[in-house]
Amino acid sequence: MYKLVALDMDGTLLNENKKISTENFKAIERAREKGVKVVLATGRPTKGISRYLEELNLLTEDDYAVAFNGAVVQNTKTGEIIAENLLDLNDLKYLYDLSKKLSVNIHALTPTACITPKINEYSELESNINNIPLEIVDFDKVDNSTTIVKIMFIDKEFILSKVIEKLPKEVYDKYTVVRSAPFFLEFINKKVNKGFGVELLAKSLGIKQEEVICMGDAGNDIHMIQYAGLGVAMGNAFPELKKVANYVTKTNDEHGVAHVINKFILKDEKTS
Repeated sequence: MYKLVALDMDGTLLNENKKISTENFKAIERAREKGVKVVLATGRPTKGISRYLEELNLLTEDDYAVAFNGAVVQNTKTGEIIAENLLDLNDLKYLYDLSKKLSVNIHALTPTACITPKINEYSELESNINNIPLEIVDFDKVDNSTTIVKIMFIDKEFILSKVIEKLPKEVYDKYTVVRSAPFFLEFINKKVNKGFGVELLAKSLGIKQEEVICMGDAGNDIHMIQYAGLGVAMGNAFPELKKVANYVTKTNDEHGVAHVINKFILKDEKTS
């Protein structure tokens, strides 16, 4: 029996209009009534998913979120940090210097804001999606007290693709590197990823690996799909994610999350 379902947000739980469909909502509600833990596992900061946590009623003392691609695992009601693995100002300097060499836009996320050395459409998008302030900061003069959770190269898809080809090997030695969207390339603490975060949470709750379902669509979901007892790729998922998944469900616009919950937890495909 599956006891925990970890859901990516964009491209998975949310449809193209960034909404939770009625079908997905009802399936999640029924799974929770059966005692299944439902957890949002996202590249977003916890604040960036607050409205969805509220919509899904996932704000009790027994609810948790895996945020920042696994860098932060916390209780959604109390804010208690279960696990936290961050970057530091040396990482910001290193990646900022690299971004200038590769001519790519960069920003970083703190627990409360998106900071960038210059305004660009992708940092504005990050700010708007997550409902967090966008701050223009000189990356050569960042305050020593600043907490850096993750750093991102953000740019047009074809620019990022070329940048990835030019990344030195040491970058992969220093960081977990994931492409969460065609225009987002993320750098987080080497020891963490979504799979790491979900695994930590599952162990803290006494839930076995084979009792976990993870669903996602992008490169930053690969680790948790590989970790899960049942790793599910959305119908709209990146090809590399589908290759490592145990099951490919319907797309995010076809209520793929509800389909999986109905099929594997509720055992009622008629409602899918």
